[in-house]
Parts: sequence; C-alpha cells; structure tokens
Amino acid sequence: MWKTLFVVLISLVLMAGCSSKESGTDEKESSGSSSSPKEEELVIAVNENFISMDPHNTGDTNSNSVQTAMLEGLLGSDEEGQIIPQLAEEYSVSDNALEYSFKLRQGVTFHDGEPFNAEAVKTSFERIMKDESLRLNSRGFNLITSIDVIDDYQIKVTLKEPYAGMLTRFVSAKILSPKLINDSSNDIGKTPVGTGPFKFVEWVQGDHLTVERFDDYWNKADRVKKITYKPVPENGSRVAMLKTGEAHVIYPAPVQNLKELESNSDVEIHKIPSTIARYVSINTMKEPYDDVRIRQAINYAVNKEAFISVVNSGYGLPLDSIIPSKTQFYSKQETYDHNIEKAKELMKEAGFEDGFNAEIWGNTNSDTLKGMQFIQQQLKEIGITVEIKSMEEGTLSDEIYGAQTPEEAKVQMWYVSWSAYPSDTTNATKPLFSSSSFPPDGANTAYYKNDDVDKWITEVNQTADPDKQAEIYSNIQSAIYKDAPWIFLGVDEILAGSRSNVEGVFISPTGGINVTDANLK
Repeated sequence: MWKTLFVVLISLVLMAGCSSKESGTDEKESSGSSSSPKEEELVIAVNENFISMDPHNTGDTNSNSVQTAMLEGLLGSDEEGQIIPQLAEEYSVSDNALEYSFKLRQGVTFHDGEPFNAEAVKTSFERIMKDESLRLNSRGFNLITSIDVIDDYQIKVTLKEPYAGMLTRFVSAKILSPKLINDSSNDIGKTPVGTGPFKFVEWVQGDHLTVERFDDYWNKADRVKKITYKPVPENGSRVAMLKTGEAHVIYPAPVQNLKELESNSDVEIHKIPSTIARYVSINTMKEPYDDVRIRQAINYAVNKEAFISVVNSGYGLPLDSIIPSKTQFYSKQETYDHNIEKAKELMKEAGFEDGFNAEIWGNTNSDTLKGMQFIQQQLKEIGITVEIKSMEEGTLSDEIYGAQTPEEAKVQMWYVSWSAYPSDTTNATKPLFSSSSFPPDGANTAYYKNDDVDKWITEVNQTADPDKQAEIYSNIQSAIYKDAPWIFLGVDEILAGSRSNVEGVFISPTGGINVTDANLK
C-alpha cells in the first residue's frame, strides 16, 4: 500500500502574516533538527473553497479533510477507508445492534487545555442530537435515546432502532471541546477546537486556512510544524504552483497535465482507486424532469465512455450503479449505453420531440466546468439547450441547501460528486435517495421519492444480517437506477501530485486528505 508523500515551501508573504506566536522558535522543534535548515511549513493546494469547520454540519470533502487535521472522532478510518479506533481504544456493539459501548483513550487533551473524557463526548453528541439543523442529526444521531456515562472513560450510546451505518457516524462525529460548545459567543464553524495533531490558527476566506502542530497530542511523533491549505480552483494554477515549489501538494492533479508532471523529477503522481461517484443530480419534481422518460433520455444521450475519455482523460470507470464498485453491497446494473435514437424516441414519447431549454449548476473549478460543457454538448444532440451556471462553492451550497421545501428549489441539474466510506453503503444511499433527506435535511438534491425505496432503506437500516442487507441493497440499486434521478457518469480514479520529500500524508478512497503524520524528510 502506497503512502502519498508531500512537501511544501510556504511563501514569505504568508510567513509575514503569521502571529508572533506562530513565527517564534520552539525549543522542542529545534532540538531535533539536522544541521541543514529544515522546512517547517507544508502547503496543500486543493480545487475548491472550504465551507465550514463545523464537523457536525459538513457536506463537502475539502472541509472535512481540513477538519481531520484538528478534530477526531471516537472512531477513524485508515488508508483503505476501513473503520479503526481513534479516541476510543475499544468499542463493541450489542447483538441487537442498539447499544454501542466505548472505552475511551486516557491522557488526551483538547487544544484549549480542556480534558477529554466521557462527559466531553456526551456534550458533542448531545449538541448533534438537539440541533435538527446539523447534518449529522438526521444521520443516525436522531435515533439516539440515551447516552450513559459509565465512568470518566467509558460511555454507552443506545438507539431506539438499529441503524446499519451508525459506526461510520461515530467517525464523522468529531469531538469538540465542551468549552467551545458551551460558549455561545464562539462560531464553531470558524474556530474549531479539537484533540487532533494540529490546532487551528486562522482562516482567511477564499485564500488560505492554517493549522499548526499541537505538541501535546496524545500520539507522539515527529510532525511538520505548520500546514496551510489553499483553495485553487483553476487547474493550471495548481500545476504551476507544484512545478515552481510555491505549493508542493496539489489535489486533485489535473489529468491533462499528468505527462508534464510525470516528467518532472521533483514531482510524484499518485493514483488511488476511489469511492467517488461523479454524476448530475436531476430535480425529479420539476417539469419536465418529473417524467422518467426525460431522465432516461438524458442518460442515453450522454456517452459515459466519452465522458471518462474527454473529461477524465481516461482515468475512471462508468458509474454502473448508484454506488461505486468498491462500496459494500454494490450490485452492477444494466447501464444506459450511448444511444441517441433511443434518447430521441423517449423525448418524443414524453412530448418533447423538439427539446427544451435547461440549466446546469456547478462550482467554479476547472474540472467541473469541463464536465458541464461536456454535458451541454451531449444534450444538444437531442434538442436540449443547456445553460451553464458556475458558482463559488459556498454560494452554490447555499442555493442548493437553502431551499426549505421542494417547491422552493430552483435547481434543475447539478454537476457534483459524492463519496462514502467503502464499508458504509447506508451513507451512500439514505442521504441521497430517501424522501426524508430532501434539502436542507439531507443530500437528496434530486428530490427523488419512491415508496418502495423508502421502505427498503428503512428495512435495511434495521437489520444486522449481511445476507438480508445484500438482498435489500440490490433491490434499492435496481429501482433507483431505472428511475434515473441522476445522469450516471463515472467513478473517479483519484490523482494527486506532490514534491518528493514529504511523508506521512495519504488520500483515502473517499478523497479525504489525511495529514496526521505529515512531515518533511
């Protein structure tokens, strides 16, 4: 298993902007240094802006990646996306799948000096349970009936009904300092305080977010002093930054620049099989998309092999189900192969032989724009004239999730991606396809509703029998794929670029960047 190796030289401008505390010399840091000067800052350039640092209300991968540098859950995930203990040393699940017991790690301190213990866990979990506006509330935490503190380092969580994806929720539910939660004057989304290997320094919206090493972190290791994350939506700019050394980490690496990057002896390219599904969400409650024939016609009109070749430069596979093949309980479906005549026939049956005008939304990064332009060209072949609307990530999120009812939703089509832990089929289905997950309560931005699917999603979350789960998930995938609430595009192969002298950073199959052991060689 490979480890992604990264390095970054931060600019003098950013150094000048640091506080005196950040720029001061630390005896612990200098005592183990070699005779040659050692770089102490690492910069990671990503393709989109960060939306929020509130771990209980995060929907985008980039925000989550930054959070994992500062915040930890009772459980974590490894390079393969499999669940592992983190702030909990041990955990167990009762036979009826209702009780989750955790033995907590001792000697852990929050960045503000507060002790980590069972009461701190309870405070974070109760915050999620009591606030319906938080995204994690509807993802398992609304099923919690009690949180029992057994002693300072043992806690038990009881559900009112089984929920198959609950373990992954304990990965997502990062534990915040109780002092931060109880102080109503603090903005958790902008000033997070956790137990992670790095602590929050500053966030300049649209420019950078900086964290620095937390020397009292429970898992001692030699780590880089500071990490700066920079949103750089334009592909060419990220590539230039990597080549010049202004940034020594770019994620993702643009596929069209791979050859020039691979020819650079100071640069390494890493390729990771992913669970990232790329698709276009179609608002099934808005005319004419409320007709399944229109949605199927759109799928037949879009050449998925060409999408992978043109937009992803050949890296990836067609999305042949509602979940990627690396996700548990995946079931391959009969794909919508490119068939313009079939698409036109369905358009005619639906009363739109001459086509119609449409709108597609997406963020401002280069890959998204390229993908939307591809969709625009493909749908033109069946008479659908598509207008592209690019928005900054925060604005786009507000537009998508700001609608309180399906009737208020203005979105027609949204070019987007979704990833889930390989072991978490629940999170790859319920938030996206249950009618209980319409925005703002979930990510069912297709406003898809199928009574059978709703029933099956409820059933599958109430059984711990893997054979029964496999049968139900097969039914779910078959029904949704036929209903075509998405344009099913592809599954990414993750590409990351780095300089050669950084170690301890890896990217998971979900696209999350882990910097727990980040260091410079």
